[in-house]
Amino acid sequence: MDVFRHCLYEYVKGVRSLVLHTCRKDEVEKIKKRLENMDVSYALFPLTQEKFNIFFGKKICVDVVKKIGKSSLTEYSPEEDFILGIMLGYNSDKQCERYLKMHDYVTAKNNINLLTA
Repeated sequence: MDVFRHCLYEYVKGVRSLVLHTCRKDEVEKIKKRLENMDVSYALFPLTQEKFNIFFGKKICVDVVKKIGKSSLTEYSPEEDFILGIMLGYNSDKQCERYLKMHDYVTAKNNINLLTA
């Protein structure tokens, strides 16, 4: 919960517009209650039976995450991953590098699948 409290503090102080926090199942209700009491938008996605990703922050940012609607970050397209990284405040140069690598990987994988089909 200490990490959650620190992330919430950063959001309240305006350091971040969107936060991604991974928590245990037993922490979910406490986190939801705290965010609801503070009127902070959030989206909750199960990862396993015991772990959850919770995105919270500005409503417009959380709405984008909800619109993407994928539980696991591994399901994100290169474009969705790029958008999420930028919204989370990651270094934009590194996000560009990551996007290009992911895009090239997906393109190569799709080309191999076309050849073997």
